[in-house]
Amino acid sequence: MDTPLSTIAVVGLGTMGTGIAEVLALAGREVIGIDISEAAARQAVASLEASTARAVGRGRITEQERADALARFRTHDTLQAAAEAELVIEVVPETYEIKQQVFRELDAVVSPTAILATGTNALSVTRLAAESLHPERVLGLHFFNPAPAMKLVEVVSSVLTAPPAVEAVTKLARELGKEPVAVGDRPGFVADGLLFGYLNQAAAMYEANYASREDIDAAMKLGCGLPMGPLALLDLIGIDTARTVLEAMYAESRDRLHAPAPVLGQLSSAGLTGRKAGRGFYTYEAPGSQTVVPDALTPSAEAATGTGREIASVGVAGSGTMASGIAEVFAKAGYTVVLAARGQEKADLAKSRIAKSLERSVSKGRLTAEARDETLARITAAGSLDAFAEVDLAVEAVAEDLEIKQQLFATLDKVCRPGAVLATTTSSLPVIAIARATGRPEDVIGMHFFNPAPAMKLVEVVRTVLTADDVHATVRAVCTKIRKHPVDCGDRAGFIVNALLFPYLNNAIKMVDEHYATLDDIDAAMKLGGGYPMGPFELLDVVGLDVSLAIEKVLHKEFRDPGLAPAPLLEHLVAAGCLGRKTGRGFREYARR
Repeated sequence: MDTPLSTIAVVGLGTMGTGIAEVLALAGREVIGIDISEAAARQAVASLEASTARAVGRGRITEQERADALARFRTHDTLQAAAEAELVIEVVPETYEIKQQVFRELDAVVSPTAILATGTNALSVTRLAAESLHPERVLGLHFFNPAPAMKLVEVVSSVLTAPPAVEAVTKLARELGKEPVAVGDRPGFVADGLLFGYLNQAAAMYEANYASREDIDAAMKLGCGLPMGPLALLDLIGIDTARTVLEAMYAESRDRLHAPAPVLGQLSSAGLTGRKAGRGFYTYEAPGSQTVVPDALTPSAEAATGTGREIASVGVAGSGTMASGIAEVFAKAGYTVVLAARGQEKADLAKSRIAKSLERSVSKGRLTAEARDETLARITAAGSLDAFAEVDLAVEAVAEDLEIKQQLFATLDKVCRPGAVLATTTSSLPVIAIARATGRPEDVIGMHFFNPAPAMKLVEVVRTVLTADDVHATVRAVCTKIRKHPVDCGDRAGFIVNALLFPYLNNAIKMVDEHYATLDDIDAAMKLGGGYPMGPFELLDVVGLDVSLAIEKVLHKEFRDPGLAPAPLLEHLVAAGCLGRKTGRGFREYARR
């Protein structure tokens, strides 16, 4: 198997096969494209011509490089054409029957030293290898869509795979400009193993009518910095494909988080498989289009409006980073703000933190000196909640402890004027339990800002079963005025973002706990293969392992799902005092400041 892999066959010229062929041809490989459909082969050639023409237009390649790449790509309609290939990559439909038939036929065609790679992301590489006369030369080579743009390639070994075959394709991946990650054989591998569980939970959340498709997608984009919302991503991947991957994952794990949400089966059975069909969770301009068009579920502008209460002044309770950030946001938007802490010294310190933040904005040209001064002048630092007597909206941003918040709201109930809206920024506690500490639970609502509040656009608006309609309308209007994007949530653990984010993080920890993949490989897989701004372990160390464990426990207690039980490794690290960046050690070690 010590070959340069200069001639490579790609079996299956759909979107993924064509993308892989383009990557190979541009990298100087002779590419044999094989598809039983002449139309698919013609489309592949046309796609390659169009894609390389765009690359020339953008200055990424020369006209000569384009001509050379096109000359290296030949199409055929029979597997016999793969006879001269040193590597064959199959990307045919995701079924054992079709893929096994391809491997059986290739055995009779290719050289005994040729490497056979499957592009599966859901099926067992070992089971596919067992169908070959030479299982030692079979492995997985999982590219991500779109193959020309995505850097990650998962190199999947079975227990039968010979190490030289793995070394050869790993070297090839690097020569293609990709980042290869070595993984073992289990459905979903690393990236999809984490991604599809998250997508499944989002589909289940939508199916339960907990939140609208628009709010679920906006929450994950704005709250986590993801390039796409989960439901839009399911439409892009193909809802039928996602269901196939989840079925394979569930068959191995028996984890309820991997059991496909019924809505995925319903949509698939109806032919509503996403963009390729023109309709899935969303409706598209035409099959294959990425342009979303309004449908019966699209919220109307009128539905988002309502009669609210007049808000001119805002009280923010707390002295930490979140409280000062929220106070800055309201003051910038023109509200009169009272920032109250436990003692005047803490309140003054919080206001000085705001002054430094505003000064940074001035130095970066984002704010004028005049606007800085006007914003600071709107903020009054107070050493007691008594200063909230006349505010129209009181927002608490104190410690994430139910008893502390209940005591604070009992005080707000006595101090704030009748009709004032009382909001909690809790990210994991039941809002109703906080509201019941007052004699006016109808005035209480959740306003979950994300850190850092001045930069993050998302606010989860959490109404309880007792929250008044005009309070809900008021808070949504306020969010718009302070230039935040409100999403509506019911009062249950995790709301939208944490309910979807933390099971994903917990599953990443389980992968390490089970010695399936390394921290670095998992972080790289999710950044390069999923477009995530941070890998799960980078994010866990930033959030704090103690905070993460607390949220995991809340989710597990609320939903009673064994799959949500905190990973033992997370519990062990917290018990050892390894809490992430703030202690200098979490999943990784950090230099002390």
